[in-house]
Amino acid sequence: MESPSPRMPSVGVVIPTRGNRPEELRAAVWAVLDQHYDGRISVVIVVDGASPEIVAEQVADVIVPRDAKDALHDVRVLPNRLSPGLPGARNTGIAACDTDLIAFCDDDDEWLPGKLAAQTAALAGGAEFASCAIEVEYGTHRRPRLAGTETITKADLVRSRMVMVHSSTFIFRRGTLWVDESAPAGQNEDWDLALRAAKRRPIAYVDRPLVRVRWGGSHYVARWADRIAGLEWMLARHPELAVDPRGAARIYGQLAFHNAALGRRREAGRWALRTFAARFGEPRAPIALAVATGLIPASKVLALLHHRGHGI
Repeated sequence: MESPSPRMPSVGVVIPTRGNRPEELRAAVWAVLDQHYDGRISVVIVVDGASPEIVAEQVADVIVPRDAKDALHDVRVLPNRLSPGLPGARNTGIAACDTDLIAFCDDDDEWLPGKLAAQTAALAGGAEFASCAIEVEYGTHRRPRLAGTETITKADLVRSRMVMVHSSTFIFRRGTLWVDESAPAGQNEDWDLALRAAKRRPIAYVDRPLVRVRWGGSHYVARWADRIAGLEWMLARHPELAVDPRGAARIYGQLAFHNAALGRRREAGRWALRTFAARFGEPRAPIALAVATGLIPASKVLALLHHRGHGI
């Protein structure tokens, strides 16, 4: 007699939304439910700053009642019951889950076939947290972003933000981590979460593009003051970010660029000098100075980078 197959861990998928991207939200939910996965999938759509009733109507044909008999998947729509913004919405979703694992997906991203199976297999080795490569979609262009490794460490995330360690790739054991709701305007809450996870135990990483990340529609991209506050928050929370020369130069160069985008030429110059002092070859410093002096608009820089699947 064959031994029974081991039970696959149940997965709670938290999808925060403001209700302003109904088509993208529907695509995100369908991609989660379409995963070939033998365990239970519980999708929790958390509505922040909008009407849960309206969002429920947007996804009405995919909602499965929680008490549906023998339902392997269920979809619920809840209001954000914690602090307003993305971190509170994520934590509301985590608190609503009774699953073995928690996964995140942004409402404008899309899981690709095989994501859950590959990542749960990676977690089976004893890791608490897993990520995977992404496919960046910007306009009509798609670019894979790989890490070239099977493990992400604290040192990796200090040296580089590693854009492929994206929130829509996150899956972790429930009860191990919560999102920090003190992140200013929700900036860098995902980087902070991944870095805290890596400090506990190395992150298991699947180096295949298993999530399609859509750039260009995020309301976070050009909120320069919020991005500055988010970087300063990270430096205060994780002092080691200022120790690694490459990592420090990257952050200082971003601060120079964001200040330049706001027209703060003196601040941009000050951060550019700190960038050069940390690592002379960091390219963000001269780019920031070009923006500060009016040679090129910040929006043009971002468009060129996003076209190639990169950010500032």
